[in-house]
Amino acid sequence: MRVGIASLLLAYVLSQFYRAFLAVMAPVLQADIGVTADDLADASGLWFLAFALMQLPVGWALDRVGPRLTAAVLLALGGGGGALLFAAAQSPWAISAAMMLIGVGCSPVLMASFYIFARMYSPAVFGTLAGAIIGAGSVGNLASALPMAVAIEAFGWRETVIGLAAITFAVALGLLRFVQDPPRAERRDDDGSMWDILRTPAIWLIVPMLVVNYAPSGGIRGLWAGPYFAEVFDATPEQVGQVTLLMALAMVLGNFLYGPLDRVFGTRKGVVLVGNLAGTACLALLWLFPASGWWTAAALIAGVGLFGSSFPMMMAHGRAFFPPHLVGRGVTLLNLFTIGGVGLFQMLSGRVQVAASAAHGGDPVQTYSVLFGFFALVLGAGCAVYAFSRDRVD
Repeated sequence: MRVGIASLLLAYVLSQFYRAFLAVMAPVLQADIGVTADDLADASGLWFLAFALMQLPVGWALDRVGPRLTAAVLLALGGGGGALLFAAAQSPWAISAAMMLIGVGCSPVLMASFYIFARMYSPAVFGTLAGAIIGAGSVGNLASALPMAVAIEAFGWRETVIGLAAITFAVALGLLRFVQDPPRAERRDDDGSMWDILRTPAIWLIVPMLVVNYAPSGGIRGLWAGPYFAEVFDATPEQVGQVTLLMALAMVLGNFLYGPLDRVFGTRKGVVLVGNLAGTACLALLWLFPASGWWTAAALIAGVGLFGSSFPMMMAHGRAFFPPHLVGRGVTLLNLFTIGGVGLFQMLSGRVQVAASAAHGGDPVQTYSVLFGFFALVLGAGCAVYAFSRDRVD
């Protein structure tokens, strides 16, 4: 089982990489095939939306087929195949199609890990295990920053993505070989549908926070950090790589820090709420002072990443309300809301950026001020609803 989990961790490294690498690739894609910032927002958003839409069939497959085949087959066909399509792209629509396919391929990886944790380990340590695999898997987030920029400079972007496709196929084979399916949970024939999950009242005050909790950090890290520093601070590609690496490191640290805090403070809701209010404060400062200085902006961006890493704790909070035979579909439904929210707000943020630029005559300072304000209001609204949710600690 340890080797299987290690294989799933490698697959999650790839998932983290693919969701964030467009921020570094933006300049070369713009120069080579004419991809605009709005095109990149759509492509990134479509990755998340495809990922989210796959959560329902993935949840069914985890409960009925098991994590081994579900993760291995989808990663090979979607992740590897999508990377090859990306490397051959000659237009913005091909980039979007490739990102959708890659999103499909990455969709089962983390949930397969969560499914194994929920079925094989004590519920009390679910948040810690979830935070650990997300934190360790965030090496992919790091690799998509400065190392990706260096690889593109050394080998070219198409050659680099072909190499990624080969790695993805190899990891999929590892999943097929080493992941072991846990024993099936017993269930009654009349008690095993998605409606049983949707009829759980407690999750509906958690869902709005799931929709927005990762949207600002995922959107800024995966899409807007690069253009923001390039346009407002005249950052070079290497400097963009440095600041995105800083944010990625903060997100890794955040995942590890959030993991055990429910056992330290005896609350999951309180940990999530305080952390996301702190993230809202960082966004509000970027909204009010978008050009206050390179290091101030970098520190606030890192703060958004640090405090926006509450996803594993939110999954532990929601998972606590599901019976064992619905764990697969339950956690994937929660993940649908989270990843779908990121995709939705990625696409909306592209429209906000275009509208703000037009309204302020192309002034990048005012444009990104509006964009950060948009994210601050969205996250703040999620916190307001989540404050009324029901806490549960295993």
